[in-house]
Amino acid sequence: MSDDFNLDENILDPSLLVSDSMQSAVDMYEKRIYDLQQLLEISRSLCSTLEYSTLIESILYTCMCQMHVMGAGIFVFDDIDSNSYNLASNHTGMDHDPTIVYSIQATNPIIQTLSLRNEAVTLQDLKTALPQGTDIKEIESLHPTLIIPLFHKNRMNGILLMGERLDLGEGTSYSEYDKSQLLAIASLAAVAINNASLLEKSSTDMMTHLKLKYFFFNLLTDKLDMAISQKQPLGVLMFDIDFFKKFNDTWGHACGDYVLKTVAKIIKSNTREHDIASRYGGEEFTVMLPNTTKEDSMQVAERIRKQIEAFDFNYENQHMKVTISIGCSVYDSEINHVTSAKDLVEQADKALYVSKRNGRNQVTFADAETINNVEVPE
Repeated sequence: MSDDFNLDENILDPSLLVSDSMQSAVDMYEKRIYDLQQLLEISRSLCSTLEYSTLIESILYTCMCQMHVMGAGIFVFDDIDSNSYNLASNHTGMDHDPTIVYSIQATNPIIQTLSLRNEAVTLQDLKTALPQGTDIKEIESLHPTLIIPLFHKNRMNGILLMGERLDLGEGTSYSEYDKSQLLAIASLAAVAINNASLLEKSSTDMMTHLKLKYFFFNLLTDKLDMAISQKQPLGVLMFDIDFFKKFNDTWGHACGDYVLKTVAKIIKSNTREHDIASRYGGEEFTVMLPNTTKEDSMQVAERIRKQIEAFDFNYENQHMKVTISIGCSVYDSEINHVTSAKDLVEQADKALYVSKRNGRNQVTFADAETINNVEVPE
C-alpha cells in the first residue's frame, strides 16, 4: 500500500470518528461550565451593586456582552410614585423616539400577556399573543429582536429588550440555548433590581423623592475619597428656601408641601444621572456634583436659583413667588484640602448662611475669605 492510501485509511478509522464526536461533546460541556461560571460572576456583580442607576447600566452591558448585541434597554417597575413600567434612561444603542412617553401601565395588556409567559419572546410573538388593536408603540419603536420579562417571586418587575445580534460567524439569531441563558441572567437581574429597589425606598424621602440626609453623607464620603485619590474636583451645593415659614402660616402645611415638592423637582431636573440630590432636612436640600469644578458648580447653582425665581408657583389659584439661597463648596486638590464629607458640607452651609445674611436669593462660594469666622446658627 502507498503512504497516501494509508493516510486515507487513518482518516476513515472509526476510532478517530468517535474521538471527534467525543471532542464535540467535551467542547459543549466546557462551554456550559464556562457559562455557569459566568453566571456566578454575574450574580456576584449584580447583587453587590445597590446603586439603582449603576445596576441598570450593569444589567444592560452584561446582556450586551454575553449576547454580542449593540443595543439593549430595560423597562423597570416604578412603584414609588406610580404604577407603571418605565424605560430606564441609560438604555443604549436603541432608537429613542422623543415623541413617545416610554411608560407602560401595569394594567396594559402588554404587561398582562408577558406576566403569563416567563419566556423570551420575539416582537412578533408578543403581537400575536396580544388582543387585537393593542397599541405597543412603547416597545415596537425600539425595534427589539427579543423581549424577556424579569420575574422575582412570581412578580414581574422589569422587561428586558435585546437588539439584533452581531454576526460573528454564528449568525444573528438567538438560539434556544441563548434564550435560556438570557432567562437565567434575567432571573438574577430581577433579584438585584428588587434589592436595589428596597434600598432606594429606604433611602428616599417619600415627599420629595430625593435622597435622605444619611444616604447623601454615606455616598459623599465614598465619592470624596475617590476624588482625593484620583485628583478630581467634587462640588457640593446647599439650598434653603427663603422665608419658607410664611407658606405654611399663610396657606397651610399642604401649601408648604407643594412648595417643597416643586422646588425638589426643579433641583432634580438640573442634575445629571450620577449627581445626588437630597432633602437635607426641613426646607434644606443638598446636591453632590462629582468631577465638577468650582465654575461649573456655581453655574449649576445659579441656573437652579434662576429657574426657581422665575417659576410660577400656583397653589389653589394662589400665585406665589419662591426664592432660594445657595451655598457652594468644592473639593479641589489645588484650592481646597478638606478630607471629610462633614467638612465639605459645613463649608457649603457657611456659604449658604452668607447668602442669607446678605439678602437671600443668591449664590455664595465657600472660599476661605468669605466663610472665615462664619458661625452658622443652630
